[in-house]
Amino acid sequence: MIWVGKLLGPKSKYDNTIPYTYEARVAVLEWADAYNSYFSDTICGLISYLREKNIRPDQVQLFEIYQDHESPLETCYCVDNHDLWLTKPGLCLSLSEHYRGHIQERHCSFKDRNPVAYGP
Repeated sequence: MIWVGKLLGPKSKYDNTIPYTYEARVAVLEWADAYNSYFSDTICGLISYLREKNIRPDQVQLFEIYQDHESPLETCYCVDNHDLWLTKPGLCLSLSEHYRGHIQERHCSFKDRNPVAYGP
């Protein structure tokens, strides 16, 4: 039955109360409506990737992508007091309010997802 899980994907992807995936948009030119997109199935994976690529929070617009719509995600959930990207477990703690009931000390609804991020 492992092949069923691989075919259908992570169970949490079918939970309509949480995003399907996440997108970070980084402007290419300030005066044009052009941007590079970075994606991950987890917000922690996306933030980690942005940190590795030295992309600052003030350069990014974050979006939660649901099955039928997208919604902006405020970067304030993902940065510390110095406006630097948070790391785990601080990021998890910060997001636990936003995703009430999905991120707790011993449980994370996103745990079954691949945290790898992709982008240009």
